[in-house]
Amino acid sequence: MILGSALLGLFLAAFVAATLVPFQSEILFAGMIVAKPEQFALILLVASVGNVLGSCLNYALGRGMVQLGLMQRFRIPEDALRRAEAWFRRWGVWSLLLSWLPLGDVLTVVAGTLRTPLWLFVALVTVAKTGRYAVLGVLTLQLAG
Repeated sequence: MILGSALLGLFLAAFVAATLVPFQSEILFAGMIVAKPEQFALILLVASVGNVLGSCLNYALGRGMVQLGLMQRFRIPEDALRRAEAWFRRWGVWSLLLSWLPLGDVLTVVAGTLRTPLWLFVALVTVAKTGRYAVLGVLTLQLAG
């Protein structure tokens, strides 16, 4: 039961961390890996799914913001949006492989505004987000062990 509650908390933390809300899930993720290393795969799965779904929310916001004229309402810094758009236009959808970086959340919004195919968005973001958690998890196990 405790593991289930902790996994729900991790899912929610990972989800929120992937949105435009300033939040981090890595400390909780690493703490759970240290506490339950035998549950590595499950912890990785839960964090990754939460993080990818949070990015999908950003994508949906990006799709809707342009159509509904909501860019100002969500207070996305104009310079961050312009940098992300320029980066996205230069590197294309492959820039989504950097969606795990601090400004990566803005890239996921831009992907929505530029109508990146959803299947491609989900595939690239899943690789990026899961890869980041996997590397963090392995490093955590090595440092803790």
